[in-house]
Amino acid sequence: MKGSSSRTGRAHRYPSLAVAGVLFTCLWAAPPAAANDSSAYLAAGGLVLARNDAIEMRSEDLYVSTAEIRVTYHFLNRSKEDVTTLVAFPLPDIRAPSDEDNFVIPVPGADRNFLAFETKVDGRPVAMQVEQRAETLGVDRTALLESLGLPLAPHDPALPELLANLPEETRRELYENGMIDDPNIGPARPYSSGIQPRWTARTTYYWKQTFPAGREIVIEHRYQPSVGGSAQTSIGESFESTEEQRRYAERFCVDDGFVRAVQKARARAGSDNFIFSEARLEYVLTTGANWSGFIRHFTLTVDKGAPENLTSFCMDGVKKIAPTQFRVEKTDFWPERNLQILILEPHWLQ
Repeated sequence: MKGSSSRTGRAHRYPSLAVAGVLFTCLWAAPPAAANDSSAYLAAGGLVLARNDAIEMRSEDLYVSTAEIRVTYHFLNRSKEDVTTLVAFPLPDIRAPSDEDNFVIPVPGADRNFLAFETKVDGRPVAMQVEQRAETLGVDRTALLESLGLPLAPHDPALPELLANLPEETRRELYENGMIDDPNIGPARPYSSGIQPRWTARTTYYWKQTFPAGREIVIEHRYQPSVGGSAQTSIGESFESTEEQRRYAERFCVDDGFVRAVQKARARAGSDNFIFSEARLEYVLTTGANWSGFIRHFTLTVDKGAPENLTSFCMDGVKKIAPTQFRVEKTDFWPERNLQILILEPHWLQ
């Protein structure tokens, strides 16, 4: 498996990180992880700009937890002239939620800023612009939806009723263009009930930023991550399949040591009513490669939330710095893969 590497460009197989413990909390009764008790995350990450050889990322300080993601960048314009360029933060694409496609949206009522994203430059809030488009099968349908007075965000809670109130002729046009499921016009898709939107919303926050010649500036942003999960993990259980083991090893670097930590915690509890639930999140690291050269100094802090939780992610050089926090520091860092984090939270069944 290939992971992030340093100046040498060599790939590493990274060890997982596990800390065992027991949390005496009553929660819910749950079967092994399955589609009906699982949710998926939406991957977001760092700032993006067109490739620019004048702007160097001197440092990136990244903090990741299930509650918040914070990033502080130090940029240096190495040229002798000011550089003004567009800086963007693309939010994850949003499809209509369904039982089959159950993505977690941190701020469900927000049509555009559903991650509560905010940015500061040299300590001052940035007045960002936002572009949102709606697409179906690669075709831009923004103007059509706006002409009908419909929100572009397919997860908008008002949307099913708004669609139901449209004239049948209009709904038929939307159906024939692949934009909605409507059981009154054609057969509904599996896991679908009633009239459902089928378009994808693409949202980007952006602003123009001037990088003064020879001077460093600091850009900070924070947002609430989309955290997926399962009510119960299969890791370390007898019904865990070889395919599951391969998938967890590839995505989160779960290894034999991590599995043993899970099994030891269960053995200490001495009861089948003791389980681990899963929390999963992803941070897009590879956008850092859009800047000039390597990230000179990269710091990652992962907070697993509680001392009793277990966490695994693919990164080498991990050090424990607090009961819930782990840190990685790299020099001349070139991100080759995104950061995917698994957190197991212990619970007692009722």
